Amino acid sequence: MVCRLDDELWFPDPRYGDDDGCIAVGGDLSVDRLLLAYQNGIFPWFAFRYNEPMWFCPMERFVIFPSEIHVSHSMRTLMNKGQYRLSINENFKGVIGNCSRLRIEESGAWLGPQMVDAYTELHCQGFAASVEVWEYEKLVGGLYGVSIGRAFFGESMFSLVPSASKLALIHLARTMQENGGLLIDCQFHTPHLESMGGRHIKYDEYMKIISAE
Repeated sequence: MVCRLDDELWFPDPRYGDDDGCIAVGGDLSVDRLLLAYQNGIFPWFAFRYNEPMWFCPMERFVIFPSEIHVSHSMRTLMNKGQYRLSINENFKGVIGNCSRLRIEESGAWLGPQMVDAYTELHCQGFAASVEVWEYEKLVGGLYGVSIGRAFFGESMFSLVPSASKLALIHLARTMQENGGLLIDCQFHTPHLESMGGRHIKYDEYMKIISAE
């Protein structure tokens, strides 16, 4: 059952959502609502046919454990060349801006001004982060997401050169592994993320991990 949210700060029990994981529609994208959402495994999704957020919480979670990130031989070769520089939180605005421009043409998905403003505010308050891939002084790839506790909730990534988003994801996983990070939430399954080590876990197991101190 999909609920309609009001001005109160709440979400329905995600176990009673639709088969595709949709649990609610409406509400706002305030920092407090977004933090409540992510702490319960819920994330917003905009679609062209609606001018308001839809909220999803799949019971089968597609995740990457940082220690299980898969680095192929070709990726190791690319990394050893030292062609690209990797950074964290050097250009959040540039990363989300590139993700927005690339996703605006995707069927169904929309990373519009409301979403950009909401995650930029999360970043300003220390709850969203970006990974950047640089070729000399040019930003050529990256990803961004929400960072709460020991979990990272991935939102979007982009590549302007081959494999740049893969480099960003590997850098994120290795940085998390070095700093006690437990889980990268990929939201939805894709062959690309599966090839990087993604796999499904149950929602209850997922909640135990993201709730860990």
